[in-house]
Order: sequence, then C-alpha cells, then structure tokens
Amino acid sequence: MRWTRLCSAAVSAAALSVLVAAPNAATAPRDEPPCTAGTAPYQRELEKEVQRDVDGRQSPGDCAAIRDLQRRLGIRPADGRADLRTYRYMLADRVRRDPAERRGCPARTYRVTCVDLSRQLLWVQQGERLVFAPVPVRTGRDGLETRGGWHRIYWRNIDHFSTIYHVPMPYAQFFDGGQALHGTDADLFSSGSGGCVNLTQADAKRLWKLLRKGDHVYVWGTKPGTGG
Repeated sequence: MRWTRLCSAAVSAAALSVLVAAPNAATAPRDEPPCTAGTAPYQRELEKEVQRDVDGRQSPGDCAAIRDLQRRLGIRPADGRADLRTYRYMLADRVRRDPAERRGCPARTYRVTCVDLSRQLLWVQQGERLVFAPVPVRTGRDGLETRGGWHRIYWRNIDHFSTIYHVPMPYAQFFDGGQALHGTDADLFSSGSGGCVNLTQADAKRLWKLLRKGDHVYVWGTKPGTGG
C-alpha cells in the first residue's frame, strides 16, 4: 500500500512538471515566415543602413534585416522590400536621431517648420531642439514646385477645400500664396502635389495643434525629379 501511494505521488509530480513546462499553444512563439521580397530601388541605401554587404542585390539576410528595420520604424506591411516608403522613413529616423542631419534648416530662438525638399521631410525645431519629429511629406511636382526660402503662416483653415484641384485640404496652414501645409489621403510616395506640402492626415492634425498664425516656415533643397 505504501509503495503504491509513493508511486502514485511520483507519477502525479511528473505529470505536473510536464504540464508546467509545456508552453501554452496560444502564447508559444511561432516560426518567423520566410522573407521573400526581391531587389527594390533603394536596395543599396537600405543595405548600408542595416549594415549588410552593399551589393544592390536582395538576399534572404538583407530581406530579414530590412523587415526588422521596418518593424522598428512602424512601417506596415513589414515585408523586407527596400522601397521608397521605407527609405523616407529611414531618413526621417536619421534626422530625428542626429542633430547634424538638421543643418540645412536654420536654428532660431523661435519655432521654425523645416521643409527639406531634397529628402521630402518636414520637422519643427526651436534652436537645436526638435519640437515635432521628422515625417515624410510630398511637395510640388515638376513645374509646380513648392517655393523655397523663408515664409510665415498667414492663414489657417481646418476644413479647407481646394476650388482649383477640387480636393479637400484638411488642417490647411497657408504660408505662400496658395501653398499650404495640409493633410491628404493620397500616396505621399508617388508623383507630387500642386505646390503644397502634403502630410498624412494624422501628421497634419498634430502639426495643426502645434503651429500658430505667424509661425515661420523654411523651405530648401530640390525635390527629386523636378527642376527646382
């Protein structure tokens, strides 16, 4: 009888240890799916960023490293493709992390909205301090370029509608003639605007809450694919 009780106890303990050690199927880590994206236009730039061999040809290791970068930057889908979207968000992150990357925009004691046409980025700084982190934008296409130099926000309209292009311009903040900072549902990574600085709706809303009439805007550089 005593032996039976001991054996039963041993079996119960062993069974308990198996139950405790076994991971829950719902929380067990799943195998990472293979990364299959092919070579894309910004392959070399992103290979350099993720510290892979820079040969301009996608490999499974390159794909996985770029996918990890996309996840860190919050890009969806994170598919490992070295596309323009990933490249621009990578540039924005670089400007956010490194003050030297902001030297194109003058540092002033007052708030300056910086529009970098060459990198298609916008951020706001006061002195050396970022007060609005860099985000990708879409500026004027060839022949309708966003005008460079110093400007000031002279009119704001949260629900503006363009009678020229017949499109909504939410969170519009005009800084030069008909050119404004505003939100759009259009793809920021194709073509260009009619001269305005387009942001995602979410970014335009955040910028609206930050800026005021009279704030300074500085525009410099050249949008890729335009004459100025």
